[in-house]
Amino acid sequence: MKATRLASAIVASAFGLVSLNALADVPPPQDVAYPGTLQISVDATDLAHRVFRVHEVVPAQPGPLTLLYPQWLPGNHSPSGPIDKFAGLVVKANGKVLPWTRDPLNVFAFHVEVPQGASNVEVDFQYLSPQNTREGRVVMTPEMLNLQWNANSVYPAGYYSRQIKTEASVKFPAGWQFGSALEVASRDGDTVHFKPTTYNTLVDSPIYAGKYFKRIDLDPGAKTPVHMDIVADAPKYLEIKPEQIKPFRELVQQMYKLYGAHHYDHYDFLVSLSDKMSGNGLEHHQSSEDGTSADFFTEWKKNALGRDLFSHEFNHSWDGKYRRPADLWTPNFNVPMQDSLLWVYEGQTQFWGQVMASRSGLWDTEQAHDMWAFVAATYDKGRPGLASWRNVQDTTNDPIIAQRAPLPYRNYQGSEDYYSAGQLIWLDVDGKLRDLSHGKKSIDDFAKDFFGMDNGSFVTNTYTFDDVVKTLNAIAPYDWASYLRTRLDGHGPITGGFEAHGWKLVYTDQPSAAVKAFEARRHVAELTYSLGVSVGKGGQIGDVLWDGPAFKAGLAPSMTVVAVNGHDYDPDALKDAVTAAAKDKNQPIELLVKNFDEYKTIRIDYHDGLKYPHLVRDTSKPDTLTTLFKAR
Repeated sequence: MKATRLASAIVASAFGLVSLNALADVPPPQDVAYPGTLQISVDATDLAHRVFRVHEVVPAQPGPLTLLYPQWLPGNHSPSGPIDKFAGLVVKANGKVLPWTRDPLNVFAFHVEVPQGASNVEVDFQYLSPQNTREGRVVMTPEMLNLQWNANSVYPAGYYSRQIKTEASVKFPAGWQFGSALEVASRDGDTVHFKPTTYNTLVDSPIYAGKYFKRIDLDPGAKTPVHMDIVADAPKYLEIKPEQIKPFRELVQQMYKLYGAHHYDHYDFLVSLSDKMSGNGLEHHQSSEDGTSADFFTEWKKNALGRDLFSHEFNHSWDGKYRRPADLWTPNFNVPMQDSLLWVYEGQTQFWGQVMASRSGLWDTEQAHDMWAFVAATYDKGRPGLASWRNVQDTTNDPIIAQRAPLPYRNYQGSEDYYSAGQLIWLDVDGKLRDLSHGKKSIDDFAKDFFGMDNGSFVTNTYTFDDVVKTLNAIAPYDWASYLRTRLDGHGPITGGFEAHGWKLVYTDQPSAAVKAFEARRHVAELTYSLGVSVGKGGQIGDVLWDGPAFKAGLAPSMTVVAVNGHDYDPDALKDAVTAAAKDKNQPIELLVKNFDEYKTIRIDYHDGLKYPHLVRDTSKPDTLTTLFKAR
């Protein structure tokens, strides 16, 4: 038995000797130079079948070789490598096909025996990308594609990914243009050869390519270029006005003013404007994947809700890629990650993503207040599970627990709340810093001190909880460890940051512009804070607030509302019924619902009217929220 395998424990039982599961027979990664260059060629031209065809040449020595398909994906924080869409594996050496064996305890690992006289093996396989969203995120359409290298490569076990030198090439459909952080070495028709890089950098450098393409310079004349590379479903969606480009250019400058340093020598926003290729938001060190609806620019006003996607993913170049939680850094893509500090990695990025949407002009003041009110209401009334059985810290396990699968009762179960709950914790931290320093310090100081060092450095700089506390203490001495742990591990309210900034959350019967846009975009009647239910297109019930009025009356997410007070379901009719019940305390809201093949009438005894969240000023306190949102 090889030393790399943990010896099986043998125990006696009434039925004889039983062998306990051993660890998979995979060589652990070593921080030593990989002998040779991994060559990866991808043919991305099979648009009809949506198949990527991969050919690799892997330097190898005679003897055992283990090839790994990336499993633990940065940005996903989970073992979500799409191994279910990996197919057609053939391994050859010296022109002969070699047998391979999938490791029974690690299905992402493939073992082969390299014959004598061979100095490499050739590997061929296909990535069968999703045909529809039921199978996963669609990444190839007749007009565009998103090539993610983790899905389109295997690599040798036994080495840190940064030690594996890699040369990659892609054959694109005829005439297509592309955007990527990768640098071009040469072109041969529609085949592009990229400059050599390390395997970890390759995986961190996806490609957006398409028939309809546009590139926009977001920092004209700068020594460190920043571009937006856009692919679209049709040419008309590339008609972008100068006033729409302006806030993105301002975003770059506001980030530089916040951090005082950057950690790339060029940066590319990779943008898809598509109703065919699935939307996406994924961070990388020198680029980001930003997938929006096709009409993102051409219907600019109605798409305001999605604009902070860009500021969020851009912020990750500092928070998440350059500075990374120590338990999220791994030597390769098959060593398990731990997610304990996602409330910093994602939570503070969610905070800055929305603050920077304001500072850059992606959002105006009203839009910013509406969006923050929406988040505040979620953690005021919309997460009963966090008030009872879960805490914010435990939700950092959600990427591994659920991997973003649909949940029956999201409000009660919780779902990656470290994002927006983390955002509110950092708003609270900002208020406390201002209070402790008598207005001289703020979270801007933390951002610069924690993320803004070593301008131009690409080397990942890891951090721990103690590092966060130490930096906060250097800005304003306090028991920050207890302060943070109370909010992360407890069940108390986390909306105090608004009060600290001179604002308060209220509910009225009038929806904000953000709620109206949310309802229109998703075809939803958003009644979470009144009736305790969100009803989608065609009366399909979404989430039902745990122990809310609708829940207590017997509604569940699996049902469909067929009629309201004896008439066909219509979202406005449902809202009218809520309003009418508020005027007549003896009038229940009567819903005819379908549950599987059964129909039944449910009466909801609710009389408090429509309720939508808003932020209003508390004039007894200084307005530091406006200061926070103001451009620097």
